[in-house]
Amino acid sequence: MPEHISKQFDAELEAVRTRVLQMGGLVEEQIVNAIEGLASGNMELIDGVIANDHRVNAYEVELDEACSHIIAKRQPAAGDLRLIIAIIKTITDLERIGDEAEKIGRMAKLIHSSDRLHMPRLEMKHVAGLTIDMLRHALDAFARLDSRAADEVVRQDRLVDDEFRSILRQLITFMMEDPRTITRSLEILFIAKALERIGDHSKNMAEYVVYMVEGRDVRHIRVSGEAAA
Repeated sequence: MPEHISKQFDAELEAVRTRVLQMGGLVEEQIVNAIEGLASGNMELIDGVIANDHRVNAYEVELDEACSHIIAKRQPAAGDLRLIIAIIKTITDLERIGDEAEKIGRMAKLIHSSDRLHMPRLEMKHVAGLTIDMLRHALDAFARLDSRAADEVVRQDRLVDDEFRSILRQLITFMMEDPRTITRSLEILFIAKALERIGDHSKNMAEYVVYMVEGRDVRHIRVSGEAAA
């Protein structure tokens, strides 16, 4: 291609990558605010998370259209095509992470709008910190096109899964010992599951980075390299 066309193509790709990172920043903010609202009962913060979900959705629509335009106009091949495919998949996972943040916000509003009687005492900060860390590292790996950092995010998902199983066992114990805790326990379970799903989506994003950089599809493959059951 003529040099000026090539530079324009590079500019289009870079603009899309920048918008993906901006979308990621908004999604991260949504999670942080949802968790903070859950801990503090700050209704203004919680309502903001719920209200801002449409902004995440708007990013997805905008970026999907931009990627479709690039494919139609530029007909990218090889590494450029992998980049576009990875971006399309990444924005889908970011939108779903935004949905999970909204769910946490809705559960937090339900919890703080009702009486706090029979509320199980359960620590959620650790698993929330792990999932936020996974998302940050996945976005950083995307920004730097760092497949090694992406591999580390994939490994982190096991820690989040272990935390979720631990929370589930604790909640079952609470509900068996005192049936009055069932309603609040189920609300907390929805929040824990949302955090676990955020970890899954962050793992997906990291796997797309590996595909984008190395051309390897590492989905459904164990960290050790053995096929998952």
